[in-house]
Amino acid sequence: MSHGRRARRADDAPAPAHTHSHSHGAGSPAPVGRRPRMVLTALVLALLAATVAGLIILWPGASTPAAESEFLAPGVEIVPVTVAEVPEVGDTEESVLVEAVGRADPLDGQGVLVEVPPQIAADGIRAGDRLRVLDLGDQGAGGVEETSAPVLFYFDHERALPLGLLLLAYLLLVALVARGSGLRAMAGLAAGVAIVLWFMLPAIFAGQDPVLVALVAASAMIFPCVYFAHGISVRTTTAVLGTFGGIAVTVLIALLAGRATGMTGADGDAAQILFSSYPQLSLSAVFLAGVIISGLGALNDVTITQASSAWELRAAMPTTSRFTVFAATMRIGRDHIASTVYTLAYAYIGSALPLLMYASTINRSLLDTLTSGEIAAEIFRTLVASIGLVLAIPLTTAIAAALAAPPAGGAGRSRRRQLEERPARS
Repeated sequence: MSHGRRARRADDAPAPAHTHSHSHGAGSPAPVGRRPRMVLTALVLALLAATVAGLIILWPGASTPAAESEFLAPGVEIVPVTVAEVPEVGDTEESVLVEAVGRADPLDGQGVLVEVPPQIAADGIRAGDRLRVLDLGDQGAGGVEETSAPVLFYFDHERALPLGLLLLAYLLLVALVARGSGLRAMAGLAAGVAIVLWFMLPAIFAGQDPVLVALVAASAMIFPCVYFAHGISVRTTTAVLGTFGGIAVTVLIALLAGRATGMTGADGDAAQILFSSYPQLSLSAVFLAGVIISGLGALNDVTITQASSAWELRAAMPTTSRFTVFAATMRIGRDHIASTVYTLAYAYIGSALPLLMYASTINRSLLDTLTSGEIAAEIFRTLVASIGLVLAIPLTTAIAAALAAPPAGGAGRSRRRQLEERPARS
């Protein structure tokens, strides 16, 4: 009797999970149902249609104020030279004359002198460096002493070749390490840069609202950046929806807080030069447009991570509830938020180090320093972008946890269902 009951129990026990696996695998989530997939598709297509409509409506004409403007005065041109000799430069506040050889047709290889600002000559000029200099033509040397060689004026370093080599090295490294996904991400980045150069900047110069243009540009950049790098799937579509939610929050906070915090966008030399050439531009709106774009990369990062984490956790915990998956994924999200906070802060500290050093030499309180000029603008940009990022994490996690269905097959059945399917004992 006991042997028969023991044998019956062995026969009644459910088979191991691996004997019920289907093509999805024991640990792989089942495909999302037809109705959720249709809803996702409809939402993404609506966002895509709105983005395309925005591009068509705001697209600049063939001729814009930016294309018609002249950066240089008549008769002035920028020419390349190669530094031949640099004199010894001590502590001086005066410009330094550097010997160079002209490489452009107007100079025809002749020797020239280049007037270089002291802060550049002190530690930024070496023999063999390639420079871009201003040739004033008939306007003369502007008070520089008469010399046998023409005197030109430093404009900038020529960086195309070294930066091109650095970019090539980066592409090769990405191809070797990340392979196809890394190269697809680079293609998405190239598409995003093209949107900025061919649509966003010309549209703003053409007089369109900079905030609206930035919103459309950010929307247009999301699709290639996400789908090129990570493929088209329910998982990546979840990240796209979360990213759009984060952008919406970023735009709302930027509009509400911009005027209240006095973000004029007029701090810095670039803004002042821009306004002198294009007084019709609203520098505050241009600044807010930059805030919207600045948070896009980090936003894509966290939404992709959260969506992928939810799917992986569902595969690892096939019998748990959606709320458990949401809670576990949010624990990852909280760590991501913490790391992003100091990542953004340190990135700003590094990029604005000269400005921070200058501010520290002024006799003023820490609060006055942090709430003044360009420093306050960067703090505002970081805070607004971070708020959008933080709120996008629970939104993306909730969508992903709801869509990441339990795995198909025996591994995905709950314990209760397994008990219900057991044959009744006699």
